[in-house]
Amino acid sequence: MTTTGQHGAQRRTVTAAQRQAVGAYGERVAVRTLTEAGMGIVERNWRSRHGEVDIIARDGDCLVFCEVKTRRGGAYGQAVEAVTAAKAGRLRRLAGEWLAQHPDHGWVDAVRIDVVAVTRPPSGPAQVQHLRGIL
Repeated sequence: MTTTGQHGAQRRTVTAAQRQAVGAYGERVAVRTLTEAGMGIVERNWRSRHGEVDIIARDGDCLVFCEVKTRRGGAYGQAVEAVTAAKAGRLRRLAGEWLAQHPDHGWVDAVRIDVVAVTRPPSGPAQVQHLRGIL
């Protein structure tokens, strides 16, 4: 079965397992990108009843809440386009909730919301955009 994407490309219907695999791939690439940039991973896939934060990282004295968006090719637009104002607001609320539940992080001088957008082309290496401080 095929569908037509927002940008006019015909695509096969993707199963939940395939979406999950693409998302897991993107998170692995994002963790590697962040650690290569000198950031430490504090937590992955933190959940509350209000949602999930993909990656929580430390960048010096800054605590960074990262949303990871992954796409296979560009048929449905670029990965970064999937981060809406509503999603950014949800991430801000989740960051506040995480901080309230983890008062032992006295080293935190600042909090930042980042997006790591990963595009996995049909061949070749992933393309990664790390957008710092989206709010």
